[in-house]
Amino acid sequence: MRRALPPGTPRIAIVLAFLLLLVAPPFLSSFLLALVTQAVIYSILAMSLDIILGYIGLASLGHAAYLGVGAYSVGILATRHGAGFWATLAVGVLLATAVAAVFGLVALRATGVYFLMITLALGMVVWGLAHRWVSMTQGDNGISGVPRPDLGLPWSFAQGLPFYYLAFAAFLVAFGVLRVIVGSPFGKSLVGIRESESRMRTLGYHVWLHKYIGFMIAGGVGGFAGVLWAYYNGFVSPADLELATSVEILLMVALGGRGTLLGPALGAALIVFLKNLVSVYTQRWLLILGAVYIGTIVYAPEGIVGAVRQWTRPGEPPDVAALGARRPRRVAS
Repeated sequence: MRRALPPGTPRIAIVLAFLLLLVAPPFLSSFLLALVTQAVIYSILAMSLDIILGYIGLASLGHAAYLGVGAYSVGILATRHGAGFWATLAVGVLLATAVAAVFGLVALRATGVYFLMITLALGMVVWGLAHRWVSMTQGDNGISGVPRPDLGLPWSFAQGLPFYYLAFAAFLVAFGVLRVIVGSPFGKSLVGIRESESRMRTLGYHVWLHKYIGFMIAGGVGGFAGVLWAYYNGFVSPADLELATSVEILLMVALGGRGTLLGPALGAALIVFLKNLVSVYTQRWLLILGAVYIGTIVYAPEGIVGAVRQWTRPGEPPDVAALGARRPRRVAS
């Protein structure tokens, strides 16, 4: 029989992981540093999708749209109007939130596979605009020459290491904000809605409004990741909005563990490294990635974090967050 680890062990492991991300990058090669930077940015994107998938319980296939909206905001404003970092950040996040607000009015009328198909269609609408609105987006050629941000500080973010620390700081901000949200009565109500919408309605909650607000939060954080992605690449194209990108984000959340925040971040890191490192040695890296994903679904349906939690805390339900939502505190509806 497995023995549970001491109560503080997971927190210590998380703190050590964050310290490693803080002190290790100066000693990494430029290639590995680039991969870690990509993983950090995609972690923000995966955590934003986790609000929809992990806490509301709706699978979306159009989340790359918010990444694209944030990225194109940077590409257009920075290259054509010379806008600075803070201006592009504000516009990217607000515009992505606005797009999510419009999409939510349509998508949240459905559930299950119908929600999946509607978000897929809406994501393809944004991809089509990026592909066809040539005067604004440059079509297939994309927008190139996006300069790295200048925050008016004595050092430049043009080099890889300073930009990594900027992305890591953004990740900490996004994680902190989302942590507060999911730990609040509002976040607990989202889990309660995922468990039983009818019960939450009986308790007096405005279910649709809660889901709608969560949907907008996810879109805004996805736009935040898109802003960083455009600055990192220096280039934006319709490829950033393709269906494959949305599927990849969905796999990150499922692989790491939905409803955990850190799980999607772990899934993002694993997929980024598998995609870039395994492909160096074999052209069949997609088969390996698919095998990893299938193995996770079969042997760890709650994701890696869920499997570790069950192993270290035997007898504890895989979704601890749901326990806090069984009798949620009433919030304003």
